Amino acid sequence: MTANKVLWTPPADAKNRYRVGDFMNWLDRERGLDFADYPALWEWSTTDLAGFWGAVWDYFMVSAHTAPTAVLADAHMPGARWFPGARLNYAEHVLRMPGVANSTPMVFGVSQTRAQVTLTAADLREQVRRVRAGLVRLGVGEGDRVAAYLPNIPEAYVLLLATASLGAIFSSCAPEFGTRSVTDRWRQIEPKVLVAVDGYRYGDKPIDRRGEVAAIREALPSLQHTVTVSYLDGDAPDGWADLAAPTDEPLVFAPVPFDHPLYVLYSSGTTGLPKPIVHGHGGILLEHVKMLALHQDLGPGDRFFWFSTTGWMMWNYLVSAPAVGSAIVLFDGNPMVSAEPGRPAEADPAALWRMAGELGITYFGTSAPFLLACRKAGVVPRDLVGHTLRGLGSTGAPLPPEGFAWVYENVGADILLASLSGGTDVCTGFVGGSPLVPVYQGEISCRALGTRVEAYDPAGKPVVGELGELVITAPMPSMPVGFWGDEDGERYREAYFDVFPGVWRHGDWITITERGTCVITGRSDATLNRGGVRLGTAEFYSVVDGLPEVDDSVVVHLEDDEGGAGELLLFVVLAEGMELDDALRSRIARQLRVALSPRHVPDEIYQVRAVPRTLSGKKLEVPVKKILTGTPVDAAAARGALANPESLLAFEELSRARRRG
Repeated sequence: MTANKVLWTPPADAKNRYRVGDFMNWLDRERGLDFADYPALWEWSTTDLAGFWGAVWDYFMVSAHTAPTAVLADAHMPGARWFPGARLNYAEHVLRMPGVANSTPMVFGVSQTRAQVTLTAADLREQVRRVRAGLVRLGVGEGDRVAAYLPNIPEAYVLLLATASLGAIFSSCAPEFGTRSVTDRWRQIEPKVLVAVDGYRYGDKPIDRRGEVAAIREALPSLQHTVTVSYLDGDAPDGWADLAAPTDEPLVFAPVPFDHPLYVLYSSGTTGLPKPIVHGHGGILLEHVKMLALHQDLGPGDRFFWFSTTGWMMWNYLVSAPAVGSAIVLFDGNPMVSAEPGRPAEADPAALWRMAGELGITYFGTSAPFLLACRKAGVVPRDLVGHTLRGLGSTGAPLPPEGFAWVYENVGADILLASLSGGTDVCTGFVGGSPLVPVYQGEISCRALGTRVEAYDPAGKPVVGELGELVITAPMPSMPVGFWGDEDGERYREAYFDVFPGVWRHGDWITITERGTCVITGRSDATLNRGGVRLGTAEFYSVVDGLPEVDDSVVVHLEDDEGGAGELLLFVVLAEGMELDDALRSRIARQLRVALSPRHVPDEIYQVRAVPRTLSGKKLEVPVKKILTGTPVDAAAARGALANPESLLAFEELSRARRRG
């Protein structure tokens, strides 16, 4: 791979400036382990798993009610056994908030529905204490499920921590999820209590969800109690006030086993019932403090923001930050408009950057599509964010080279940019950034500590400098405890271990360079393979979506069963006022021929109104491909899992037309 431009270089005193450097100095002092650089540290962390994760436990002073008998009792996958015998509680460690005074603001709730809510460390503990007691009054105990149909507001966070403190199990769906999407998830786990909003505002548009909540209640016979949060209509009766009523009950934490279920997250569910992925108290705690402190350099005094809804795993990642002493910023609303409660909304792609400056955010997390949208809109964040911002995270899709360049030209030359990739399956990133390594344009800076990521060729052999299947060859503590209801583990094995036995196959294409950086180029089940030239879709979109005439696109390759080149079909959403004419088709084809290869010029280009996306913003290449090859829409994609299910109709119509023709 040709060396890309270096955009950021660690300072000479990096080991004395960043938390990962302090960790290395601690290893030298306490363990007699001296590592010269990040690659040496990573190699040790992924070969001596017990040594590394035991050090993470000790360095972050994890407190166990009962001490573990080992670090890693069984390293086989699936089924690795971490910290057997340990009893601890995730919420206890989050609410410990190391290095933070009681009066320090720790939760900032910014909303387009109501005025800002700020909770100090003392406020947060008090709210969790009260809501924990409220849940007990509703009969919630260890192992019960509590469901949250809530936006990204402090109440959702308090409910998570209160639920976890009891050893009960939390599960959230963002209120933009439709009834079918919610019930597909929660029927599987049979929640006892539902906490739901009456509605919300997106920009200045009111969205009433009372009908959806009623339908969800009707579809979940396991529910014994429903608590309504009066969020849209502030004058309506507020069940949250009763749940969080004053009480003398103390805040105590149920000591649970390391792998006791903390929460259930879900796969996107685009082609069937969403997989209910169970994560454990201990695995999430260790993985998140490692990433937040050692990779993102967060600690006391920081203010951490990641744009997310409660339906995306990045929310679960964000809200762990107080465990390393960092405050969090929760945002609920339309990120591309300015809208204060009671005032008309205005288009404003700089709104979140302005918020970052006003709140003194030190780490700003978002998605690659958001950064590229800001680039297209001509936003210059450095004029808005002030001098506090020092880290920027991007995930959800590969960030192309032009996205990297835009950040360093328009956000700040000294910003540490981390392009992050992982998944709901592990509730973290397994490749990302580190303040100890350079940032190369268009490349993910490193593989994360404790995460043995490799690229495998079709024979299951690791390759360097070549495109391969992204696999994880050693266990991670945050790998799922299992899937809910999957008693024999068969669904879990089929999901990750059916191709390479004993090795986690994630389903992405990755290239690991000789210098240890990574490039992820899309899902391996959506690869463009024309004439033996394999190409990830991310490279394709980098070219097409970079054109000023194109707002969005999706590409699919329809293979030829007889071994021919098949058909490459491109669908584009054009900028306002643009039409797909022969001149634009030729321009798109020319750009792809020059940037990629003649084999990757589409056979046909179509204009569509919208690209189908999941509720977390990911393009649905595989369902589109299935629809175009004759699969009925409802069999190809679960509409409730889509942000824009109506977008599928254009592909259904084209499929019918192609069959007629």
